[in-house]
Amino acid sequence: MHALEDVETVGVVGAGTMGAGIAQVAATAGYDVVMRDIEQSFLDRGFDTIEDSLSRLVARDDLTEDEAAAAEDRITGTTDLADLADAEIVVEAAPEDMELKQSIFADLDDALDEGTLLATNTSTLSITTIASATERADAVVGLHFMNPVPIMAGVEIVTGERTADESTELAHAFAEDLGKETWESDDKPGFVTNRILMPWINEGVRAFDEGVAEKEDIDRGMTLGTNVPMGPLELADHIGLDVCLHASETLHEELGDRYTPAYLLKRKVEAGDLGKKTGRGFYDYGEE
Repeated sequence: MHALEDVETVGVVGAGTMGAGIAQVAATAGYDVVMRDIEQSFLDRGFDTIEDSLSRLVARDDLTEDEAAAAEDRITGTTDLADLADAEIVVEAAPEDMELKQSIFADLDDALDEGTLLATNTSTLSITTIASATERADAVVGLHFMNPVPIMAGVEIVTGERTADESTELAHAFAEDLGKETWESDDKPGFVTNRILMPWINEGVRAFDEGVAEKEDIDRGMTLGTNVPMGPLELADHIGLDVCLHASETLHEELGDRYTPAYLLKRKVEAGDLGKKTGRGFYDYGEE
């Protein structure tokens, strides 16, 4: 396993919202980044996301224009998984589908040096099961970044059944070098964050659906009453209602009825109202 001081190149598999965000923070921290996706159009969209995010950070004086330009220059895109061969750390940020993730990790196992840390950004799926697709389960760890990655301060480190201590230590050190704070979870369904967060969001949805209060009052009551930055309905819109539903369904399957997704959450997803990314969820975002 490489030591942090030996890490120069970071591979990112997936150029969606999470993959682009991870690529951005790694490049901003000074690492060379190779971002891989299966189609050039997905990569183009990822680079657009990165450019927009860096521009916002410059506008807020969180980065200088030169720092933003340097970060963007450190990221290269590819559709060929073999181009990740020189990376000392690879973070997979593909959709939450176990078969897909296992397929990616099996391919990474063949393509990468033995000392490479293989990390998954999964928010609910088993690290142990993902790692079973490789011949190096000791080098597989969960690196669960929060959305939006450039803004959120925390990263959840998740250890699988066979994750080696040195892999866990490198994951903590890498995330902290990106300017994040870390906490650690065992490989239990939902880990720390989603195990607690999803019932909270679903209960907020049920309270609205059952007429306890208007959506604005539910969110206002939680922000003012418990000092969270967003109430459950607004937060669900920012996460993506489809993401919340998928996480809830996974937890329901693993942990039982207390994780049953709220009916209104399912109905919103079926209607295509997925939150901020589609312009409408529990709230209307217009042209955003």
